[in-house]
Amino acid sequence: MWISKKELQSLSEGIRMALDGQPFDPRDHKEGALSILKNDIYILAHAEQERKKVLAKENEHLAEYLSDISHQLKTPISSVLLMTELMTDAPEEKRQEFFLHIKKEVRHMEWLVTALLKMAKLDASAAHFKKEKISVSDLLREARKSVEILLDIRNQSVRPANDLSLSCDRKWTAEALINLLKNASECSPENSEILVDCGENPLYDWISVTDAGEGLKKEQLSRLFRKFENSQKEDGYGIGLPLALSIMRAQNGDIEVMPGGNGVGATFFLKFYK
Repeated sequence: MWISKKELQSLSEGIRMALDGQPFDPRDHKEGALSILKNDIYILAHAEQERKKVLAKENEHLAEYLSDISHQLKTPISSVLLMTELMTDAPEEKRQEFFLHIKKEVRHMEWLVTALLKMAKLDASAAHFKKEKISVSDLLREARKSVEILLDIRNQSVRPANDLSLSCDRKWTAEALINLLKNASECSPENSEILVDCGENPLYDWISVTDAGEGLKKEQLSRLFRKFENSQKEDGYGIGLPLALSIMRAQNGDIEVMPGGNGVGATFFLKFYK
């Protein structure tokens, strides 16, 4: 097989173009060893360009999450620094108050960073899901451990209505349920009850969490699952519901919301498609 110098130069220049991200298609749709080589070069060049696109997208996600973490941490860090300075000359009673505020802010910062890193892991498809049969009562028992203190402080109770065995990832689904319970607690008044129910139909199994609040308005529904836009409390970050949605969609599920109103609280459904 004879290959001209001109053809070799053309292929060489084209390969350099492809490595720089420029379009390059050497295929001539003919028969012969040279045409096979050109086709293989095209496949390799195209694969490299796709790899670079994926890498660039991952870097964008990383930059976005780092920016989110940096932005959200500015206020609590400033608050902690200010209270630390004020503690120096403050009376003992005031020092204890500052100390409790600092402890609270540090816990919020820890939760924020952890939640954002979990979302980054989900968005990068780096989270591993292992489906297993588990009862809703077991999931609820596991999730309640993380919100028990919040419930005790607000004197709230969680009432399970039914039980069901479903197939899902235990750890990640418990995480989604934790965020729904936390949201329900924040939306409910003190001394109230949060209802957890479950069931199934031909399309999906479901777990629902109903708060004891006043329901949601239409304008609230549109931003429920946007990061940092939906927070019922001043010290909330508006990231729990977006994280729960990412978890459900990562295991081929979804979240549906019934807004309630007129004395009926909002209900969030975790849907596990069959």
